[in-house]
Amino acid sequence: MSDQWSALAEEISVHAQDYVDGLTRVAGGEGGDAIWSLLLVEVAQVSLAGAKLGAHRDVILAGNYEPAMSEDPDIDGVRTALAERLGPVDDYAEVFDPYKDTAVTPYRLSDDLTAVAADLIHGLRHYHAGRPHEALWWWQYSYFNTWGNHAGAAMRALQALAAHSRLDVAEEATTV
Repeated sequence: MSDQWSALAEEISVHAQDYVDGLTRVAGGEGGDAIWSLLLVEVAQVSLAGAKLGAHRDVILAGNYEPAMSEDPDIDGVRTALAERLGPVDDYAEVFDPYKDTAVTPYRLSDDLTAVAADLIHGLRHYHAGRPHEALWWWQYSYFNTWGNHAGAAMRALQALAAHSRLDVAEEATTV
């Protein structure tokens, strides 16, 4: 594996782990009133990593084959905890693919955020098993196939929540 790929794998692994750790902390109750802003930062940072994967040439595995691994860990507890924390703003609407499928689709932030985490965790498992090339392949493939879309949709929803929390302020009564 070239030095370029090794450096990229290390960089993406750091972003992936930061995202998973941050999401887990927020699901566990951290963040208080700043939950939208914290999640927005987490999604934006991992989206930058995804954009770098998208800008690089395709990562191709030898034999075009992903080595078998045991089952990925179950992160449904994180999804459930996020859904509880997000409450009434968990559900939102999004256009899935503005070029092919322009119908408005119902989404859940908790599902989007954990779908991203699940794909990142799968790649991290390759990375920590000493297979950085497989990790890069997985992160790039799943970025284009799933987590890039989920991260983009979640970022738009989170940005809207952050904006509404700051801009939808009742006018204060003034005395003349």
